[in-house]
Formats: sequence, C-alpha cells, structure tokens
Amino acid sequence: MPKRTRKRKRTVTEQLRQAIERSGQSRYAICKALDIDQGQLSKFMHGERGLGLGVLDRLCAHLRLELRSRKDE
Repeated sequence: MPKRTRKRKRTVTEQLRQAIERSGQSRYAICKALDIDQGQLSKFMHGERGLGLGVLDRLCAHLRLELRSRKDE
C-alpha cells in the first residue's frame, strides 16, 4: 500500500515572512512603520531570530493580518 504524504503546514512565522514579501512594501518602509531596526527585520526574514509579541502585533496591524482558527472556516 502506498504511503500517504501529508502536505506540510506552514508555520505562522513562514506565513508572516510571505506576507511581508507579498505586501509590496520595502523592508525599510515596514521598519519605519513599526519603529524597529532594519537588522531586526532582516534577521527575522532570514530565520536568524524571532520577533517579540509587541512587534508582531504591530506588524500584523500594519499588514492588516489577523490570526484565525481553522474551526472558523
């Protein structure tokens, strides 16, 4: 019997990185809007560090993102 492969679910971090890329905004503009250092965002985008909850809140508000449960679909 063939083994089923599950589609890997993207993490929230991966989804945030993709949302930043798709936003059409420069990283510089995002950093200015969030009042964070460009190095901080660059390291996040390269998977070298995370972002604090306060920054994540501001990022989601800036990009007009919201967290939803799959149960809500």
